[in-house]
Amino acid sequence: MLEKKKFYIDGKWVDPHRDNDFEVINPSNEECFAKISLGSKEDVDKAVQTAKKAFASWKDVPKDEKINLLEKLLTIYKKKFNLMSEAISTEMGAPIDWAKDVQTASGQTHIEDFILRLKNFSFDKQFDKKSNNHICYEPVGVCALITPWNWPINQIALKVIPALATGCTLILKPSEISPLSGMVFAEMIDEAKFPKGVFNLINGDGAGVGTQLSSHPDVDMISFTGSTRAGRLISKNAADTIKKVCLELGGKGGNIVFADAYPNAVRDGIRNVMSNSGQSCDAPTRMLVEKSIYKKAVDEAVDEANKIKVDLASKKGDHIGPVVSKIQYDKIIKLIKSGIKEGATLAAGGPELPPGLNKGYFIKPTIFTDVTNEMTIAKEEIFGPVLSIIPFDTEDEAIKIVNDTSYGLGNYLQTEDKEKAKRVAKKLRSGCVYINGNSADAGTPFGGYKQSGNGREGGVWGLEEFLEVKTVTGWN
Repeated sequence: MLEKKKFYIDGKWVDPHRDNDFEVINPSNEECFAKISLGSKEDVDKAVQTAKKAFASWKDVPKDEKINLLEKLLTIYKKKFNLMSEAISTEMGAPIDWAKDVQTASGQTHIEDFILRLKNFSFDKQFDKKSNNHICYEPVGVCALITPWNWPINQIALKVIPALATGCTLILKPSEISPLSGMVFAEMIDEAKFPKGVFNLINGDGAGVGTQLSSHPDVDMISFTGSTRAGRLISKNAADTIKKVCLELGGKGGNIVFADAYPNAVRDGIRNVMSNSGQSCDAPTRMLVEKSIYKKAVDEAVDEANKIKVDLASKKGDHIGPVVSKIQYDKIIKLIKSGIKEGATLAAGGPELPPGLNKGYFIKPTIFTDVTNEMTIAKEEIFGPVLSIIPFDTEDEAIKIVNDTSYGLGNYLQTEDKEKAKRVAKKLRSGCVYINGNSADAGTPFGGYKQSGNGREGGVWGLEEFLEVKTVTGWN
């Protein structure tokens, strides 16, 4: 049993103001493997005041010194790569190979890219050649960063690195369900010897520490990744002090498969949805298939889903692990049952445990066909390995169905007609559109339309989220 009850405040590990133990569960076996403490208002106040004090000097540290510290952090991250992977695999159920190759690798990629962007970023520039106006980019101030359990280090890197790079100070609250990766990251920060108070970490839940941070008068900005429901609450809490708020929230991505799609488009779409056990906010969980190839696509989808193995996160190999918690498991099973009740055809998977697994939060890759966009499974974010297949006749109908959602994070389309791909991509209302399985490059902006959030993470856009813009006249 790991004891991880301390918080990282003012450059050292400190005891919480009062004991409030929380058990961290291994979703592969439903057993507690670590204990943390959930923070109190006193802990939050201490961390915020520490960050506020540190901001006075950190904001003026030259860019080159910040780059040196970030490069040192990158070296340490690479050294502790396997330690990070093991933490992620155990706490949120990512198979160990996936944890290494995708989860932990994403954190390294973001650190590398932000260092590159920072080197080329100018915090001061003349408005234009004919003007005596000067534009200054200045750090927002004290930032509260609240990260999720499904992509823990990915989101930590997307928030912490640009905050530090731009001269902000911060309090990180990782998800209490998957907190150990955040604590490993804090150890790296400590080893890199960032100035005291610049980075602080408090564990806690949303109702406690999350609420206290989002409403704290001395916090200047909230950056949150999580559910749309929680994003609404954070926005309301932040409103009284007019904080800057950056939200990356839920999604219900559509994947349009046209009749002229490349041969493996359907199978690739299934693998995309089921990866990370379906726990990705931009997963293409609605597959729209042109009617002329509908039956063939369904047969391929079912065959591919049935090939996907489900097993323990600790095992090496190509499989999916459990979902993260009992709460998530129960929610997903309830939604699978609602799909059956509302008349969708259960073509693969279902609510029963996978064969050979009688313990852990494991869910079979599940496919529903004959789905309409009005069904609960087509509207709600399930956040599990569940896909709905919806037929369509025309290009305009497909676009209308995809856009008929309160979300707008990531959408997908498959066609070998390049002009059609560009035309459809422009009409889809989402922050990202992925054509023919192509992934986004490092440094491109990530974020959503509508109730999928506001603001952007990654690259120059990620740096700018943590900056205020000042106009100074009469500069020259």
